[in-house]
Amino acid sequence: MSQYPAGEEREIRSLGGAAIDGAPVAYIVVLAAVVAALSFVPFSVILATGGSFPMSQGIYGLVGWILGPIAGAIANGIGRLVGVFLAPHTAGPAPAISVWGAAISCFAAGSMVLGARRRRWWIPLTALFLIEFLFYIGRAILVNGVGAGTAVLSSFVDWSSIVLFALPTRKLIARWIKDRNLGLVSVGLFLGTWMIAGLSHLSVVSITYFMFNWPAEVWASLIPVIPMENLFRCLIGAIIGTGVIAGLRAIGLVRPSEAIY
Repeated sequence: MSQYPAGEEREIRSLGGAAIDGAPVAYIVVLAAVVAALSFVPFSVILATGGSFPMSQGIYGLVGWILGPIAGAIANGIGRLVGVFLAPHTAGPAPAISVWGAAISCFAAGSMVLGARRRRWWIPLTALFLIEFLFYIGRAILVNGVGAGTAVLSSFVDWSSIVLFALPTRKLIARWIKDRNLGLVSVGLFLGTWMIAGLSHLSVVSITYFMFNWPAEVWASLIPVIPMENLFRCLIGAIIGTGVIAGLRAIGLVRPSEAIY
């Protein structure tokens, strides 16, 4: 070996496969399939308009925290759309609107960034959620005669989710999900799921209420029901999410560039 290369030394790296917003397409397909699969499992009855909620609502936030805002919204939207067709018993009375709720809530979850990149995306999202809430609660009180106290109590999950998202608690939850301590991860997932599931609920009911106009009696009956349903979503998100994140860290899969975990 008396001959030596004459050119500059070069580094050769694999650029990987196709990706959307930094998330491999394979990840998007897998998580969309998980959302679709969990759409088969109902866990609560929709009192106001009929039908039932799918268990997949408990992992809407998790998908966004793993894939980022754009890839996560795509995965959630596709998974929910597939679930609408394959599991109509959990599609609800307005299937297209449930797809919107899945996509926008996942987009919000992925926008809970800690760095400088996309750090202001929460501002227009908060404005959107506030507009949805005002239209929703305003129609109930001013048009359909629902008492202000009843409306505020019944929408507790909705407005508490906006508050958690708008305040620095958004970053605190993201830091806990990112922490190496799985105990903090589970707490972050629990609170984060409360917030994201609440925003998904708000994005859906702010539209369906204009379609069905359920009366004041239904608003009163929902006061204890909606928080209990959201607690179940939180448990699903914390249990499944902690296991998934621990597994992803253990096996060392390539982390999507916009992931929070």
